[in-house]
Amino acid sequence: MKIAFYDTKPYDRVWFDALAENYEFEIVYFDFKLNIDTASLARGFEAICVFVNDEVGKETIDALYEYGVRLLALRCAGYNNVDFKSAWEKIHIVRVPEYSPAAVAEHSMALLLTLNRKTHRAYSRTRDNNFNINGLIGMDLAGKNAGIIGTGKIGQVFAGICKGFGMEVYAFDPYPTKDLDVKYVGLKELLEKSDVISLHCPLTPETRHIINRENLEKMKPHAIIINTSRGALIDTSALIEALKNRVIGGAGLDVYEEESEYFFEDLSDTIIEDDELSRLLTFPNVLLTSHQAFFTEEAMREIARVTLENIKAFVIGIPLENEICYKCGGPCKKVDNEEKTGRCF
Repeated sequence: MKIAFYDTKPYDRVWFDALAENYEFEIVYFDFKLNIDTASLARGFEAICVFVNDEVGKETIDALYEYGVRLLALRCAGYNNVDFKSAWEKIHIVRVPEYSPAAVAEHSMALLLTLNRKTHRAYSRTRDNNFNINGLIGMDLAGKNAGIIGTGKIGQVFAGICKGFGMEVYAFDPYPTKDLDVKYVGLKELLEKSDVISLHCPLTPETRHIINRENLEKMKPHAIIINTSRGALIDTSALIEALKNRVIGGAGLDVYEEESEYFFEDLSDTIIEDDELSRLLTFPNVLLTSHQAFFTEEAMREIARVTLENIKAFVIGIPLENEICYKCGGPCKKVDNEEKTGRCF
């Protein structure tokens, strides 16, 4: 099996090469992203592996199928960048549904702690021998309300962390988790009551811009919003307006709506042409990291392992445990031909 890996960085190769010797795979790494222009390089490969910012739309899917690709392995959990309707009955799609919920949840708290106590600004000051603490005041988290939107595994871990800080936890999720020690409320109530709001839901048509102008105005003036999920959960224009008008207290962002051209790249010698990204970087109460919440040794090892196991399952013809498909509307339920292959087609 030859596998083409798109949008790879040195750290990807470290973890995949360490495990690849246990599989009879030939891996070819490409530094650039997958899109309609680079799809032709997949000719001769039966499987390709992509990441969060690769563009896998209809045209790309059709081209990959024509070139002989029959498996698309996502080395991530999200799949909003894939048109799996176009892939139906052509290309199987597998993902890594979870790798380290603790990694993302802990980074969410790191953003909150740093932004609240302004340790990033304090670090910059003391490096310049400026030991003035004026303007660095924060708030106690103990006794405050944390609002969590999305209580999947990451949201559950983050809820536990907040509880450890002595916070009251409110949650909003259309599918509540039974026996989770949080208070489920409606979205409006969560926004109005929370001092901290953290997003841990997937990006779907229903959640796109769940944080918009109207919902930002429902928040407390000192509220801090944290997003380590997907950039498009927040309407960036509305967020900038809210920050500029002091509607909310701050934002800790590990993702951005239009991040694909910027995140994971070294652009220190270039000019950022995205005006909204540039504007976000000017706010003293915005902390932006480059989609690194997942980036721990444990998570990278698990991503590599599960991705290679997904590919192995396809090769030897056993059920694809982590398949997503159009027919099932997401994670594959394998309802039709389970007795034969455990796959929907």
